[in-house]
Order: sequence, then structure tokens, then C-alpha cells
Amino acid sequence: MNKMPSPAWIAFTLLLATALLVVAGLAEGAQGVAVRAATHQVFVSSEKDDSLAVFDARTRQQVAAWGQCRRPRHLQLSPDRARLYVACSDDHRVDVVDVASRKTLASLQVGDDPELFDLSQDGRTLYVSNEEDGLLSAYDTASGKRVFAVRVGDEPEGVRVSADGRQVYVTSEVANLVHVIDVASRKVVRNIQVGNRPRRLLLVRDGKELWVSNELSASVSVIRTDTLEVAQTIVFAPRGLRAEDVTPVGMAASSDGTRAYIGLGRANHVAVVEVASRRVQDYVLVGRRAWGLALSRDNARLYVANGLSDDVSVVDTASGKAVATLKAGRVPHSVAIDD
Repeated sequence: MNKMPSPAWIAFTLLLATALLVVAGLAEGAQGVAVRAATHQVFVSSEKDDSLAVFDARTRQQVAAWGQCRRPRHLQLSPDRARLYVACSDDHRVDVVDVASRKTLASLQVGDDPELFDLSQDGRTLYVSNEEDGLLSAYDTASGKRVFAVRVGDEPEGVRVSADGRQVYVTSEVANLVHVIDVASRKVVRNIQVGNRPRRLLLVRDGKELWVSNELSASVSVIRTDTLEVAQTIVFAPRGLRAEDVTPVGMAASSDGTRAYIGLGRANHVAVVEVASRRVQDYVLVGRRAWGLALSRDNARLYVANGLSDDVSVVDTASGKAVATLKAGRVPHSVAIDD
């Protein structure tokens, strides 16, 4: 009769198998999405150079740059971090780039002038704002086919999928609205009035709050996602700057949910906000026209794309100071970090 393996041997075998998966970069994340080993690449899009640049997060040295498409703007990693999605505004498409090889795998035709987008939690659906057409369009990432489109206000920009995936939020710059779209019915179910020229969206407090940057109101509107009403407006007033020069756009939140960072555009600063109290804790000096923001996964470094100084500021979040500047082509727009 064959002897049964001991419990200790079974435990050792399972532990070894898990370790091998991790080494291979195939261990699954919290939501069941396979996550690769990090490449430590920092991707930056350059609107005027029609290119992407890559920096090593550890050395802060540029390691690659190439022409990608006409006017690349928003960048976002897939949930498994294996692919980089690139909004190619003047080519009316979103390119899919392999993170490891930096080769373009596919180009999704997504309608006129895509600027911003968001991916569903499983990475199967791409939600794109079509600025010229006034649409929010949904595309299947595998086939590239459009699933549906919903008409929204003029010049839609910011796009964010709700924490449960049932709704999509879209800003309209001209109408000063955030549109709430029900994915199941494919209809706008709520229009929320916010400040002047709403641009970007950020979910905090485990999706219980939606923050909206209002470029021409020097503020962020805080929307409760259960009531879909504005609960508070956070106003930014860095010392010595005129209100019209404070133009918030890009936002990022720490992984522990305690802090939010807001790029203040022509004010050349980033505001640091305590999420719980919604109070501004600090203003950090960076480059000219601070818009696109991205945080490292350990929350230690904030990367800020400065569109008018043609560089990216690297901010040490512990000290609240910029510690490095990366030259990143003409008019850098967005940053994505595979760390």
C-alpha cells in the first residue's frame, strides 16, 4: 500500500508552488487578476513630440523613447499591469502597448479625439470620452468593437468606473456637470452640477466619494456616491498666487486612502489633502503647469507631468519636496508607473 504524504510535506509542496508562481510573475492579485513582476518603468506621454518616454524608477534615467502616435495623452496600465493603454487623440484611437517589450500589440479605433478613458476592473471594457462628439463610448478590449455609446454634455473629458463597476462617471467641461451612466441600462441616470470646467475624477474612501477637479473654480467638488450629491467643495489658495492662476486638473490618491494629491496647473504647485478631513495640508512647488499625476505603489514618490516646463517632477511625499526633475519631451501629459 502506498504511504500517504505527511501534512508537513503537503504544506511544503504548496508553499514551493506558490513561490515559483510569484517568481514567474504569475501570482494572482486580490481580485483574481494575474499580476506580473514589476519592471520599474515610468512611462510619460509627450503631446507635441508624438512620443512616449520611459524612465527607470530606481535610477531616474531615461532608458527609451519612441514615436507612438499623434498627440498621445492619457496613459493607464491594465489591471494585470502587462499592457499600457495610450490615448492617441489626433489618430482617434487607443494603442495597447506590451509593458515588457514596449511593442504595440493593437490599436483600438475609438472615435474622434479620445483624451481620457478608464478600464473596467476585469480589463475587458474600455470607457472612452469622445470630446468632439459629446459621447461616452464603451469598447470590448479583446475584439476592439464598440459595445455602446451614450450622449453626454459638450466636451466630455474625465472618465471613472465606479468601485462596483455598475456606473461610469463622466465630466462635461462646457456643461459643468458630472454625468452618471448606468452600465446595465446604458443610460444617463443623474447629472450633478459641479464647479466651472470639471476635468478629472478620483474615487476615494473605497469608492464612497468621487472627487472632481474644477479647473476654472480653483476647487474640487466632493460627491457622495450613495446619494450622488455634492457634500463639500475644497478650495485651493496657495499663498501669493492669484485665484485665476490656480487651475486644478490631475489627481492621485495614496493606496491607504489617507491622502490625495491635486495638480494645480498654472499655480505650479501640487496640493496635498487629508482625505478624512478634506483639508489642505500642504502645497508642494513643482514645474510649470502641473497636470498629470501618478503615485508609486509604496506612496513614497509622486510623479508630476509639467506641461509648460517640458518635464516631470519627482516629489518625495515624506518631505513634501521635489527631489528630481526628468526632462520628458514637449508638453508631457500623463505618467504611468509599473513598479
